[in-house]
Amino acid sequence: MTAILGKKLGMTSVFDEKGESLPCTVIEAGPCFVAQIKTKEKDGYEALQLGFEEKKERLVNKPLAGHFKKAGIAAKKLLREFRGFDVSKYQVGAEVRVDSIFAKGDIVSVQGQSKGKGFQGVVKRHHFGGGVRTHGQSDRQRAPGSIGSSSYPSRVFKGMRMAGRMGGENVTVKNLRVVQIIPESNLILILGSVPGYNNSYVEIHKEQ
Repeated sequence: MTAILGKKLGMTSVFDEKGESLPCTVIEAGPCFVAQIKTKEKDGYEALQLGFEEKKERLVNKPLAGHFKKAGIAAKKLLREFRGFDVSKYQVGAEVRVDSIFAKGDIVSVQGQSKGKGFQGVVKRHHFGGGVRTHGQSDRQRAPGSIGSSSYPSRVFKGMRMAGRMGGENVTVKNLRVVQIIPESNLILILGSVPGYNNSYVEIHKEQ
């Protein structure tokens, strides 16, 4: 498996060869730079550490600044490690572009952090139907209702669906198709929606 880091820019629609409109997510994928190479001899496994999007040097702490200086690349905002690359084909400081990994028609999975929605009730969080309005229950439409029994078991079971914090979790959407790649702008168009808000970071993994 190979992958690249990117930034979700938003959604658009494009027309395919049949004239059908396809809803697509536009992602600025790369260019990424190799910050470190892990090898079996030294680390016990093979992987590439990729950096994405430049960061002001004054905002980087000294250990990371030394790490980037050793690799010969500018400071990066995001660092991620990916296995599945043939590390023998890469050198520290090498540039990894989107068109060198993906092509039109590839099947990919996209991982990102879902939108945080704060504290939400059971209707929005778990799709409860809500209560009835009859018999004067004007304030119970979105209430969760009973959450446990009385004499037995005299407690609330773990995992009971209740109100609580929603969103802000790592989510992976699989089996998405690459519709188009625009290498001169480092853009990749993926059919469908992906997790996260606009300008949030995502990982694009190529499925074998």
